[in-house]
Amino acid sequence: MITTDVLIIGAGPCGLFTVFEAGLLKLRCHLIDALPQPGGQLTEIYPKKPIYDIPGYPTVLAGDLVRNLMEQIAPFRPTFTLGERAERIEEVGPRRFRVTTHRGTVVEAPVICIAGGLGSFEPRKPAIEGLAQFEERGIEYMVRNPEQFRDRRVVLAGGGDSALDWTIYLADVAAEVTLVHRRRDFRGAPDSVEKVHELAETGRIRLLLDTEVVGVQGNGHLRELTLQHREHGAFTQATDYLIPLFGLTPQLGPIGSWGLGIHKNAIEVNTFDYSTNVPGIYAVGDINTYPGKLKLILCGFHEATLAMQSAYQYIHPDKKLSLKYTTVNGIEAFA
Repeated sequence: MITTDVLIIGAGPCGLFTVFEAGLLKLRCHLIDALPQPGGQLTEIYPKKPIYDIPGYPTVLAGDLVRNLMEQIAPFRPTFTLGERAERIEEVGPRRFRVTTHRGTVVEAPVICIAGGLGSFEPRKPAIEGLAQFEERGIEYMVRNPEQFRDRRVVLAGGGDSALDWTIYLADVAAEVTLVHRRRDFRGAPDSVEKVHELAETGRIRLLLDTEVVGVQGNGHLRELTLQHREHGAFTQATDYLIPLFGLTPQLGPIGSWGLGIHKNAIEVNTFDYSTNVPGIYAVGDINTYPGKLKLILCGFHEATLAMQSAYQYIHPDKKLSLKYTTVNGIEAFA
């Protein structure tokens, strides 16, 4: 079991900045995120997208912003549980919450800060009969640990950046890599598209265009796929893993059953400190709602700052909190 001062659910930009604001108050943080790496949408969906409204940056790529945030919080040594969804919450004592993930990881903390962005990102699953029986038995919707696929036969399906990037990466890991795309043109970055075609031309991967996965077969574990080519019809291919990468869709998920005030799929908060109706639980960023709410990263940073000031008082009700400026004390004084 993991114990910490502040459990942050969501490792997107607002969740990461929450670590910084908590660290200034000497509060330890642990983060849980369903995605396999920090950064939320910025990392998973548009790492190359420029952002223009971060103070001090005329423009910054989303992926670079995440890297900068990770560097900024490094002195406070946060810990992470990635690739797992926060599933269940319990109050196990005064000022003590216990959160269990869908994989059984248990974290206890006196304060929870929900920074889940638009919610828990769930994979878009293809409509293939029998798909569910092979989930985590040969079908994976995210690449959490590339070593899982070392020296195995892997089929990836999709036409966006994730499918292209993981095809390129796994070409050096897996014994055999096939990329299946139902169209001829890709939606990803041009340099990635070019690299995938080069890998196909040199025989390092198999590229199947105008093709879809339409069937899955196996005995306890995935063993074979049925594919359908637009002109040439159906054929089978043996494989150890299928990784469908058709994007992610946000869902409020299990958070919606935690007894929090919900309005239009968002968590209602008090703008005094972005606390919820449950003492000790805060919500910052796109997942919260209040009159005048703007879904901007900039606003989430502000919300995280006030939430952690309140969280400190909640954890230490007998201590007086005095604001200390980083420009005077430096980060070393807080770490």
